[in-house]
Amino acid sequence: MSMIRDLRAVVRPSSRVSLRKETGTYDTTRDPATASAVVDCAVYRDGRRVETGAPLTPQEAMRLVRRDGGFAWIGLHEPTEAEFAGIAREFGLHPLAVEDAVQAHQRPKLERYDDSLFTVFKTIHYLDHDRLTANSEVVETGEVMCFTGRDFFITVRHGGQGSLRGLRRRLQEDPELLAKGPSAVLHAIADHVVDGYIAVADAVQDDIDEVETEVFSPGRKGSPRGTDAGRIYQLKREVLEFKRAVSPLLRPMQLLSERPMRLIDPDIQKYFRDVADHLARVQEQVIGFDELLNSILQANLAQASVAQNEDMRKITSWAAIIAVPTMVCGVYGMNFEHMPELRWRYGYPLVLGVTVAICLGIHRTLKRNGWL
Repeated sequence: MSMIRDLRAVVRPSSRVSLRKETGTYDTTRDPATASAVVDCAVYRDGRRVETGAPLTPQEAMRLVRRDGGFAWIGLHEPTEAEFAGIAREFGLHPLAVEDAVQAHQRPKLERYDDSLFTVFKTIHYLDHDRLTANSEVVETGEVMCFTGRDFFITVRHGGQGSLRGLRRRLQEDPELLAKGPSAVLHAIADHVVDGYIAVADAVQDDIDEVETEVFSPGRKGSPRGTDAGRIYQLKREVLEFKRAVSPLLRPMQLLSERPMRLIDPDIQKYFRDVADHLARVQEQVIGFDELLNSILQANLAQASVAQNEDMRKITSWAAIIAVPTMVCGVYGMNFEHMPELRWRYGYPLVLGVTVAICLGIHRTLKRNGWL
């Protein structure tokens, strides 16, 4: 026990604060249940970040807000249930929303709990690739969950993409907008997510155009070369993942833009209309992608069937040509003693000539009819 006390004495609060300044992480000795998942924590008053000299814990941020006003913005990345428990108690978050935020894999939605709003966004990131293959991943998804309160805003992010650091910096450069409170942050995140959808939709459109060109372009010999159906199906699966992120979010954005809410500033609510309009446009694009890929896949399968039919016609044509000499050789190979032209000097060349003439006639007829 004396050794443990000595070790505690060595790690003084001032040294822990300096460690947080150097590493950008939070002092887990203060509250190990909440600090390790925190990416950033700050208090904003009159649209400006309150400088405290050292990173704040969520509890310290909330104490500042309750004492001097403003709102706290806390960002977390993939917190565990234990890590999020302290924050949930401090801000009075509903247990159902907390469970969804920790477990992730939620459908985009908007839920109201007493004095807070819980919003789930699916983030989409386009994965660059040199060439689309049957195993190519086109989009990568993540999640951003937002708790909007009267004097706090909490983001819980899941997945490697969708960082909000750049968005926070841009908002801090616009104090007039940030002064509107947590609802301004919610709008900024919604707008950021939907702008990401638009960029991904443009990139996916390029992939679909590439596949469509390959399906309908002629091969080296003038026949359709087609495209591997696996590539089209893989792209269709990625578009379906995109659709699952976009479509469920349309209703929440409409509610935020049309229905008055206590926690949403009326001036900010107008901006949600623009987000909802952009989202509706992306949804139309994604539905169009799905229908177009269905048509491309059907066309590709039809081309494969046509190519198989052409192969079968060629095989049948050559089989018909080869059948003539096979029949003649079969007749003269029966070894009967009394057969016509067996002892005639010109019988052999005559039979060969007639056989070749018949074969050439069949070949010419089949080629004229497009079978060869």
